[in-house]
Amino acid sequence: MLSFVLRRLLALPLILLAVTFLIVLVMQLIPVEQRAVAYTTDLAQLGRIQEIIKTNHLDGSVFEQYWRWLGQALGGNLGYSRTSGQPVLQTLLARFPATLELALFTLVPLISLSVWMGSKAAVRRGRTADAVIRVIAVVAYSTPSFVLGVWLLVIFYGALNLLPGTGNLSNDSAIYFLTGEIKRVTGLTTIDALLAGRLDVFWDAIKHLIMPVFTLMVVGSAGLIKGTRTSMLEALNSDYIRTARAKGIAEGVVIRKHARRNALLTIITLAGLSVSGLLQGAVIAETLFGYPGVGAWAAQAAALGDLPGVLGFALLAATVVVLMNLAIDLAYTVIDPRVRYA
Repeated sequence: MLSFVLRRLLALPLILLAVTFLIVLVMQLIPVEQRAVAYTTDLAQLGRIQEIIKTNHLDGSVFEQYWRWLGQALGGNLGYSRTSGQPVLQTLLARFPATLELALFTLVPLISLSVWMGSKAAVRRGRTADAVIRVIAVVAYSTPSFVLGVWLLVIFYGALNLLPGTGNLSNDSAIYFLTGEIKRVTGLTTIDALLAGRLDVFWDAIKHLIMPVFTLMVVGSAGLIKGTRTSMLEALNSDYIRTARAKGIAEGVVIRKHARRNALLTIITLAGLSVSGLLQGAVIAETLFGYPGVGAWAAQAAALGDLPGVLGFALLAATVVVLMNLAIDLAYTVIDPRVRYA
């Protein structure tokens, strides 16, 4: 098992190198003067663009620029983000807890509901429940996340005024964190509010999460529902299922302990991909709802040509994807130990 994990971890540096080099390569399409603006920390420096270009070697080859950035990154310096007005590493550490909280509140209902609906559709194949669930999956797959988010804002924030439209806390609740009355223990607003015994702040944070969480759930559920249905149908049509039914085993037991268990490999793969996709979906959801996570910051950094910010987000995204793939591989070894020797 240890050698299996080590083999997977060795792939992480190679993937990070490839992803970040490709980003530096693509950023060469932006004029060097615009890229130099990202290295300024105040308006007064805009008059010294040529000096900034020379200092940061922005006029050198792509390999020279990447090697320089890589040397700084290995030393813990990911550069200065003009978008946030802070070093990139500091920005990531400050904003990642908000994105993590959004992902955690999305993950549990996304996987549980999608797997349940996909399984239900397979068991009820050809019936009304199957048709309804397939329609839901198609609609979810066809609806752009930003369109769904705008609808939610118009209905629940604009028309009904039931939910807050932007941010992760109201001004009244945010004051408790700013004054230190509620300590930042975990960085997760909901958890820290509960630890401080402030249920009002906890509920305020939950209300701010409802619309972005629902948006990410709907968009991410389609593939998982359809994949679970297909995998379950294949399992239900297998010989061992027919044998189990012939032995008189209860249908519920057949579905839970035989069909669903043997469909787990596909379900785990799709669930893992859904988790990896949450970080990408957070870029749109956080931007739309003004949520203060790394996704909204990354979108602003990309729009402003903030190369250090874009590279910092790319490092985070690539790390999450690789670690998620490692988690999927480890789950495979639990279900089928033969995988670890592949």
